[in-house]
Amino acid sequence: MAKNSSPSSASGSTSLKEVKTMQRERRRQMKADKKNERAAKKATRGPGMLSQLKQVFHMTRQHNPKLVLWMALAFVAALLIGLVIGLLLENPVTWVLIAIPFGLFAAVLVMNRLAERAMFAQIDGRPGAAGAALSTLRRGWIVREEPVAVNPRTQDVVFRAIGRPGVVLVTEGPSNRVAKLVQKERRTTERLLPNVPVRVVETGHGADQTPLHELTRVLKRMDKRLTKHEVAAVDKRLTALGTSKPPIPKGVDPHRARPDRRAMRGR
Repeated sequence: MAKNSSPSSASGSTSLKEVKTMQRERRRQMKADKKNERAAKKATRGPGMLSQLKQVFHMTRQHNPKLVLWMALAFVAALLIGLVIGLLLENPVTWVLIAIPFGLFAAVLVMNRLAERAMFAQIDGRPGAAGAALSTLRRGWIVREEPVAVNPRTQDVVFRAIGRPGVVLVTEGPSNRVAKLVQKERRTTERLLPNVPVRVVETGHGADQTPLHELTRVLKRMDKRLTKHEVAAVDKRLTALGTSKPPIPKGVDPHRARPDRRAMRGR
């Protein structure tokens, strides 16, 4: 009987080994699939926050060699404020420790401000730079990527931003050359929206012009005349009554001139 049972036991042992081998291969394949899936997700997400901050730091330092100095001054200023408060409250160590994260935040804030200026400096003078600067406006503003008025011969353009201050026409080009173009667009807008303020902001480095890095700040400081619902209504009306889009001159590409806002914010 022992001789008769040996072939079946050997066959069963072989089958068990094959099953275990298959299970190991399956587990190995599942691990490989999970690893590939994590790698694909990481590639989709792009660089992390620290990588973006590192990129912004190097880019800004190339444009402004004193970046480290300004960041250090912001950090030290926060520590000094914490130290003064701590001395007044007779607990300087605790307040200095509390001031450390605020100092880091102040340093990053300074870097972001200087990075914004560096990015605007890179696109300054390019066709579509004003539209790229307008695209960095936060919530509460409606900005179209395409210009609302274009002079194909001179490449002078007029962009439009709609917010609580009303309709803001932003020009790109010399004042004496773009004046006729923007005034025509202003009269058209005022005819369509007689009760809505229409303002003009000229970008550039000439007299009475606004530098590119100050454009969004100028718009945000304007007096608010409309509600949020009125802003949306104005945009719908201009979209519905607006004429066909003007041809974009050669060289004007708002998509290529647009700065990277995620990198500026470090996220």
